[in-house]
Amino acid sequence: MDNQTRIELEAAAFRTLREHLMEKRTDVQNIDMMNLAGFCRNCLSRWYQEAANERGIEMSKDEAREIFYGMTMHEWKANYQTDASGDQKAAFDKSFAENVGKKD
Repeated sequence: MDNQTRIELEAAAFRTLREHLMEKRTDVQNIDMMNLAGFCRNCLSRWYQEAANERGIEMSKDEAREIFYGMTMHEWKANYQTDASGDQKAAFDKSFAENVGKKD
């Protein structure tokens, strides 16, 4: 497989993941993703921002989130985000403590 095809397939997979999270699984909270997988929608938008910045494209955190979420964070939170339960927060704190110092 040539490099351009690989890049196109990776980009297609990313778009499919984004669409899945934004259109089919809005019920899954970011804290649940963090607790289970160690990353969430915000991480994906940050990685997008970092890739843009590495290529000389100025992009803020809010701009990257709006591109990824397809709306502002304020809109996303109002439409889909729920308050984290005590169990979710405890699992997040435990996971964070176990992984402090580890890179993404």
